[in-house]
Amino acid sequence: MTINALMLSASRVGDSAYLTHTLELIRPLTQPGQQWLFIPYAGVSVSYDDYLIKVQTALEPLPIIITSIHQFSDPKQAIKNAAGILVGGGNTFQLLNELYRYDLVHLIREQVENGMPYVGWSAGSNITGASIRTTNDMPITEPPSFTALGILPFQLNPHYTNYQMPGHNGETRAQRLLEFTMVDPLTPVIAIQEGSALWRRGETLQLIGDEVAYLFHGKQQEVEIAVNSDLSHFL
Repeated sequence: MTINALMLSASRVGDSAYLTHTLELIRPLTQPGQQWLFIPYAGVSVSYDDYLIKVQTALEPLPIIITSIHQFSDPKQAIKNAAGILVGGGNTFQLLNELYRYDLVHLIREQVENGMPYVGWSAGSNITGASIRTTNDMPITEPPSFTALGILPFQLNPHYTNYQMPGHNGETRAQRLLEFTMVDPLTPVIAIQEGSALWRRGETLQLIGDEVAYLFHGKQQEVEIAVNSDLSHFL
């Protein structure tokens, strides 16, 4: 397979401007003059037009032209014609539900497996895993299935933090991921912090960016993964 996919934890790091920190991470996947397709379906509280403008503005330094799938009468053909795909953040359940509604899940997987570059952040990264069972989002809608794109054969958890507010008695993220591994001890979860990403190129997988990641897998809980680690053994 010739997969070239970048799974970003988030669109921002700290107080940075929207997608600013992602520019040099995305750039190696692009070529001058390419037509890339943005998928805004996760954007529940923003119009697709406004979401597109926001992404176009943020990624203007890149040498690509960005349109949105909602501008085309035939979403499948729009994907087939694109040189690359950008999938934004928002609500993961809504995103996957819309992909199923337009029958795009298998098509996107097929295109990516055949070499079409893929860039996702937050919800757009969540759907690259085996399923969306480890998303942080509220299930505001019910997709036909939790099965996702499967660009990565394990689970992702973007925006990872194990911070617990003083006086707050809800479960931490690590406790929630422990629950997942208790129910499904065979499936690894890689939790990536804001400022980091996973980059899959063919049969290689690397943690890039500025922050460590964490592995949750069976009895292995919150095991630190160093920046620039080779994670190809998870493929």
